[in-house]
Amino acid sequence: MEQTISKSQFKPKALKYFRDIQESGQELIITDHGKPVLKVLPYYEESQVVLEELKNSVKRYDDPTEPVALDDWEVLR
Repeated sequence: MEQTISKSQFKPKALKYFRDIQESGQELIITDHGKPVLKVLPYYEESQVVLEELKNSVKRYDDPTEPVALDDWEVLR
């Protein structure tokens, strides 16, 4: 979930917000007169992003000789 704050709230506590973003992984939207102008988000190494995308995407078969369901074949295409 992202957090939204104004530029005037962000400026005096910028370093605190940077630490919070780094620790929580949440995005921060900075507004100017109520309009979003900046998005601050944590930096991730490319390999870390790829691993996150793959999480829970691999199916496991206890018996590799059992037939594969039609839905599983569609996922593999």
